[in-house]
Amino acid sequence: MPIGFELTAEQKELQALAAKFAKEEMAPRAAECDKKGLFPEDIYRRAWELGLMNLNVATEYGGSGLALLDQCIIAEELAAACGGMTTSILANCLALQPINLAGTPEQKERILKPFCADYHLASFGLTEPSGGSDAAALKTRAEKKGDHYVLNGQKCFITNAPQASLFTVFATLDPEKRDKGITAFIVPRDSPGLSIGKEEDKMGQRASSTATVIFEDVKVPEQNLLGKEGEGFRVGMMTLDSTRTPIGALACGIARAALDHAAKYSLERTSFGKPIAQHQAIAAKLANMAIELEASRLLTWRSAWLVDHGHRASLESSIAKCFSSDAAMRICDEAIQVFGGYGYMKDYPVEKYLRDAKLCQIYEGANEIQRQVIAREFLRRFA
Repeated sequence: MPIGFELTAEQKELQALAAKFAKEEMAPRAAECDKKGLFPEDIYRRAWELGLMNLNVATEYGGSGLALLDQCIIAEELAAACGGMTTSILANCLALQPINLAGTPEQKERILKPFCADYHLASFGLTEPSGGSDAAALKTRAEKKGDHYVLNGQKCFITNAPQASLFTVFATLDPEKRDKGITAFIVPRDSPGLSIGKEEDKMGQRASSTATVIFEDVKVPEQNLLGKEGEGFRVGMMTLDSTRTPIGALACGIARAALDHAAKYSLERTSFGKPIAQHQAIAAKLANMAIELEASRLLTWRSAWLVDHGHRASLESSIAKCFSSDAAMRICDEAIQVFGGYGYMKDYPVEKYLRDAKLCQIYEGANEIQRQVIAREFLRRFA
């Protein structure tokens, strides 16, 4: 079967649109938003206007209806301007994917259509204070009472929680059943008993807000149950199988920006009578950075291609996310080294890239968990 790497005309248009938006609207605000921890909602609204939000929602419900590879192309371009802004823009894809996967036609019509018709943000509620990477150990409880469920518990590290109008939430009907008791729900922001707790003061990706979501006797009508009781864990894992691949692309964008700045600086900065790019030690750093970036992008695009062609890609998506985010950290670290003392100063952008890249190793499944998934999926071939 032939393999091609040329983007289609439509993909090139998407790439150019995202790159223009990133360069003209995101990049000029990135440093200020990072420094002050600002949430630039006008930029996110503009992303929605351009069709750069709700990328994975079908056009019949008001979304962009893009393939996963198209989403990755957009993610890389946006992240080259600001990783935090990109995380908030892409968060709707994560939050709405459970509805794409498990929602009924009635739920999609009732929930997705009005949501996408205007600018809205959504949040994905899985992680808990005591659970972390052990997603099967949820403590948020769901209790069936007549024609509704009652939710009690907390979710932490929830992207866009302070601004979200909609939450997809995972709770357990019976903690003893672990993954078999987990159930998924659609929960509107205005549900009585739902409140937002502490907003986190983060090391990086500071243009994206992150907070705790608290559920105190929150009533969820039966019609907002996603799938069947006990199917929530499967829905959550299927969601992450598809959404972790764009995290690889986001990491590529951050790494690409760091490499570009390091390369330009190495051609301008001189030592011992010549640009530092001509010194073997610096040239080798740049070469290794370029190698890792190219490998990251190819792994990410291959994972996306597999998903778009209907293949199961748990192994490939974990490899793409894990390798790309680890590579981004190494690339950003080396970019700082190329800049020397200046790289450590906030007058230059490379230290921000390192702080932003770090989160890519943690969210949507920490890389330690990705390695468990990779080992499990790989060893299946020999079972």
